[in-house]
Amino acid sequence: MQIEGDPDSPISRGRLCPKGSASEQLVNAPGRQTKVLYRPAYASDWQELELDTAIDMVAERFLEARRNHWQETDEQGRALRRTMGIAGLGGATLDNEENYLIKKLFTAAGAVQLENQARI
Repeated sequence: MQIEGDPDSPISRGRLCPKGSASEQLVNAPGRQTKVLYRPAYASDWQELELDTAIDMVAERFLEARRNHWQETDEQGRALRRTMGIAGLGGATLDNEENYLIKKLFTAAGAVQLENQARI
């Protein structure tokens, strides 16, 4: 894999920003974590989990938090249809498409507490 800047760009003149130049290492670094590790509550050791198991655990907790903190209406009966039980935080290592999809997922789930590191 090779990442290059656009030499015709009047802004970068072919140079890569630090994010662009480091992006390749996010997926190809030899020391990158490649297995799901989970540490149960009050445990001191990590255990490996299958990816499908970890995804199911996250989905169950996400839906439970949404269900337990769902607000259909306010005190005056006005529609809210939101949850304060989940929040989203996008990061600078994510690309625009990933951040877009995270925003859409959390908005569709009714979350209103959404932020991105790029804006902070």
